[in-house]
Amino acid sequence: MREFVQRVVEQFNIDANEDHVSVVQYSRDTEVHFYLNTYTSKEDILDSVRGLRHKGGRPLNTGAALQYVKDNVFTASYGSRRLEGVPQILIVLSGGKSFDSVDTAASSLKELGVLTFGIGSRGSDSRELQRISYDPNYALSVSDFTELPNVQEQLLASVQAVAMPTTPTSPTVIADYTIPRKDVVILLDGSDGTRNSFPAMREFVQRVVEQFNIEANRDRVSVVQYSKDAEAHFYLNTYATKEEILNTVRSLRHRGGRPLNTGAALQYVMNNVFTASAGSRRQEGVPQVLILFSGGRSNDNIDTPASALKESGVLIFGIGTRNSSREVQIIASGPTYAQSIPEFSDLPSVQQQFLSSLNNVLVQVLQMTPTVMVERKMAGRDVVFLLDGSDGTRSSFPAMRDFVERMVERLNMSERRDRVSVVQFSRDPEAHFYLNTYTNKEDILDTVRGLRHKGGRPLNTGAALQYVRDSVFTASSGSRRVEGVPQLLILLSGGRSFDNVDIPATSLKELGVLIFGIGSRSSDSRELQRISHDPSYVLSVSDFSDLPSVQQQLFTNINTVLVEGTPITTTIIGKRKTKLACFNAPHFL
Repeated sequence: MREFVQRVVEQFNIDANEDHVSVVQYSRDTEVHFYLNTYTSKEDILDSVRGLRHKGGRPLNTGAALQYVKDNVFTASYGSRRLEGVPQILIVLSGGKSFDSVDTAASSLKELGVLTFGIGSRGSDSRELQRISYDPNYALSVSDFTELPNVQEQLLASVQAVAMPTTPTSPTVIADYTIPRKDVVILLDGSDGTRNSFPAMREFVQRVVEQFNIEANRDRVSVVQYSKDAEAHFYLNTYATKEEILNTVRSLRHRGGRPLNTGAALQYVMNNVFTASAGSRRQEGVPQVLILFSGGRSNDNIDTPASALKESGVLIFGIGTRNSSREVQIIASGPTYAQSIPEFSDLPSVQQQFLSSLNNVLVQVLQMTPTVMVERKMAGRDVVFLLDGSDGTRSSFPAMRDFVERMVERLNMSERRDRVSVVQFSRDPEAHFYLNTYTNKEDILDTVRGLRHKGGRPLNTGAALQYVRDSVFTASSGSRRVEGVPQLLILLSGGRSFDNVDIPATSLKELGVLIFGIGSRSSDSRELQRISHDPSYVLSVSDFSDLPSVQQQLFTNINTVLVEGTPITTTIIGKRKTKLACFNAPHFL
């Protein structure tokens, strides 16, 4: 751990006006080795780190340590420049499960705007580290801390990605500054089942709106109520003042009706509210937010309209009761976007948590939006096709080969744009060519047309995923991950894997690879959902001869993810000088 801290510090630009570093060690209690303003030269920091001695002690109180650094290290008196808009970064190295609760302290750090990265070993609690981290994707794992060099590059890339310089008007420090602009649509369940709890929803909407900055060029709000069908009480461009919105919200009456058609309501807001004519500023890059309140299970299909909203770039937050929580999680943009309460009368208990979650997400979106919206057409992609070549796909392999050919024809192939690799696997994997093998589209197409079915059994998808992580998504094979180029893996699988897929799939996601899965009727759909970047990015065909029917949807999914939040990052950083306020912590916090 000590050597890891040395190597990380060596990558920083230590100066009074550049990067600041602090190191804290903890077990039962917490001890600061030095603060953010103790040293202003790299050599002084490295000398101090080399002299660190193991603290020892038990139990492991990670929650208390997190609270300690919030109260005693990320403060102006000890060198924190948070109020100047300098990014605040916490790197936690933990080798075990905490004896005390980490949730309150971790949430408190997030609300302060601290970006927490967690690194754990086999003795750690991976879920605990994900809860501690600013985003679950910021949690890394090694089997033993002796393997920390394996994740150093990934950590530094992630830190660089989020550590954009900010000013006091920047949205990064969410405790002190407001999000500049957002379009927010609030979708309320007005069916018969919510008659008694509708006043609680109405009051919650009032409290949320009171937190917004309502102006024509700032925040805009729309409210829609639904049961069997949907009705807009007002659109995004109906009102330009907060008082007008609050007056209308206070006068809302319960709609009533049955059944509850949440799917139709989602489709309604997409077609009629998130539109330019209704006041949406999506084309200007303004974040589009949908807040759904649902108190029951939908009578119609929710998957298609929810996916369509996400594909159009809408961030969906959901609040559900005991009767709807599972469905709300499916609709929401991710697990952290959904909250569950016993009844809507309990809404006040989650108000602060909800607003913090909303702000945290919008901070990340706004950090990435200018780059993606402007440069997506020019930027490149590194695309790896992973093809099931086992005995079970012999007859359908020509269809898979044709699919790859059609996909490649739509890419922009040159050394500085898109790059492609193709890997085939059964018992073991084989790379037909790497990301840097060809720079000409015709060379790639010639090779793809000449592919032959590999054959073999069993189907080891897990080993294949690990292979592409270790041997294809690497700089030596042409990957431009460290330059911020999106990394995409498109998996075609015609059967259930014989080996475990979870660990290598997670490892790829932690590396920043966006995985899309396509399966046939013989595939394991749940397995593909676990492998993929998001369960909604799994496509299914009855037979691989039907692949043309999902080609356009795959392209749409890819473009949506690249807009919403992939390696958002280094494209911006390459143009701006980055200042870091870094705090390295293991059991060293």
